[in-house]
Amino acid sequence: MMTRTRRMTVSQALVEFLAHQWTVDGDIRERTIPGVLGIFGHGNVAGIGQALAQLNATAPDLMPYHQARNEQAMVHQAVGYARMRRRRATFAAAASVGPGATNMLTGAALATTNRLPALLLPSDTFATRVADPVLQQLEQPGDIGLTVNDAFRPLSRFFDRVQRPEQLFSIALAAMRVLTDPVETGAVTIALPEDVQAEAIDVPLEFLADREWHVRRPVPEAGPLARALEAIATAERPLIVAGGGVIYSGAEEVLAQFAARTGIPVATTQAGGGSMPWDHPQYVGAVGSTGTAAANALAAEADVVIGIGTRYSDFTTASRTAFQHPSVRFVNVNVASFDAHKHGTDLPVIADARETLAAALRDLPGHRVPAEYAARIAEHKTRWDAAVDAAFVASHLDRPGQPELIGAVHAATDPADVMVQAAGSLPGDLHKLWRVRDPLGYHVEYAFSTMGYEIAGALGVKRALLAAGDDRDVITMVGDGSYLMLHSELATAVAERIKIIVVIVQNHGYASIGHLSETVGSARFGTRYRMLDDEARNFEGGQTLPVDLAANARSYGVDVIEIAPGPDAAAHLTAAVKRAKTADTATVIHVESDPLIYAPDGTGWWDVPVAEVAELGSTARAREDYERQRGAQRPLLGREEA
Repeated sequence: MMTRTRRMTVSQALVEFLAHQWTVDGDIRERTIPGVLGIFGHGNVAGIGQALAQLNATAPDLMPYHQARNEQAMVHQAVGYARMRRRRATFAAAASVGPGATNMLTGAALATTNRLPALLLPSDTFATRVADPVLQQLEQPGDIGLTVNDAFRPLSRFFDRVQRPEQLFSIALAAMRVLTDPVETGAVTIALPEDVQAEAIDVPLEFLADREWHVRRPVPEAGPLARALEAIATAERPLIVAGGGVIYSGAEEVLAQFAARTGIPVATTQAGGGSMPWDHPQYVGAVGSTGTAAANALAAEADVVIGIGTRYSDFTTASRTAFQHPSVRFVNVNVASFDAHKHGTDLPVIADARETLAAALRDLPGHRVPAEYAARIAEHKTRWDAAVDAAFVASHLDRPGQPELIGAVHAATDPADVMVQAAGSLPGDLHKLWRVRDPLGYHVEYAFSTMGYEIAGALGVKRALLAAGDDRDVITMVGDGSYLMLHSELATAVAERIKIIVVIVQNHGYASIGHLSETVGSARFGTRYRMLDDEARNFEGGQTLPVDLAANARSYGVDVIEIAPGPDAAAHLTAAVKRAKTADTATVIHVESDPLIYAPDGTGWWDVPVAEVAELGSTARAREDYERQRGAQRPLLGREEA
């Protein structure tokens, strides 16, 4: 039988192929790639650009095109979308050759580090090499076949290059497999040489037909589950550490049931924010370097740590100082063997979070933590909740501290609203202080912690909500440093009439690194936004930079609300957020803050090496403190006997 085909270019075939891919997760079925974000140049305007234009003319709803302003921001939008869709869907990001492609490298690393899917379509130089070297081509005399796109290899979970049209079929299918695999997902990169993009090929119709990709939800094996539950049942002071895997699995409801029945306290990582509502009796807040005093106190004495869907970053483990019980054991529940075996545990459970918690509920009937431990959990939670309440009390300072500003924004939000953040001191303060009330209400990109993610990521989050018919608000708090890194997607919000609320926290410098600089003895050197002092050859004592970020935002066409410094600044911020929530368009709110006012201490530590020898007295003192803190680090390998 002769295979039926269509004569198409490689780009036309790829775009139409992507339009027919579907992710199936239980009874949920949705488009895996609902659209393409793109910036066109000579490397892709005749390929991917032509394919999208043609499809827009013939079937405009099949694969919508969205214009972007920055290639890195395109990937951030895709990641924000993917997180909000629990990894079932993401966007494709198409860039031109050379700098357009390499601008996506940071986005690729961010997607892979966060275990979130994003499809990258960077253009590449001529596969035929007939016109070498073409504009924007990097030449390496020792390897003529090497291109800038090879830089995506270590940053991607899947990488391939379509060097001949016939390769498209196997490459596209392999890319989809990785995008929809809970274990393998991350940045998926298909490099597209600019000549191959426009070449014609006979495409089998079955390649263009609807195809379903079913999300794997592996159940726990009986043996590993039994050993894990035995450890939990015999523990005196167990603690659950809930990571992003809880959210991606949709396991938050069964987690709440398990915690309520057993009394086991639950702490969350950054990615796990939203795993439990803040007022659940067993929820003790964030854990680790940016954790709460409640969670970190319980972590220090935990004899069994039940990690669910966490990769155990150094912030989660407080650089391996958080868990101090002499014979602490780890029960690691994760779909990825790589993460399930961390810390040398002898109790890995390689399975889906929701399936494992459901099995635990079934197989641990009547189990409850000791009454004395339950009382201590409640005491720690009450004490920390009071500390947060105090941090939110109006100070009536002209420039409130960041904790008070967080409280002011929170006071204006609805329970389902989404907070988006990524870098600076805000992730740490939000981790401690933001009272999450919805499973998808907290979106802090803190695996790669990319300055500039916030506005683009918020756009991706809002796109995901709009696709689901959800009208909740998306709010991002962004420091002036991160805002200056990447604010151009405000133009995208205006162009597509996408409503997001952006709160610029203006502290005239790099507040987070300024604080860290002090702790390592560098006295905030190079972290203030000041005019150059020609005599001192530094930026320490000069005049504050006269940069007007509110005016910059206004130039994009968004609504801008400026909060003037004054004793009622925090109250005015609350009112501004409420006003922005009633608007139909994007709003930027500008408020000044005092970067020297910090959130309540959660006792967590972060290992940042301090110079071993120094002439600065501040550095020498910092080194002494560093050595003392480092003494608490532990290898955390399996079970250590006292």
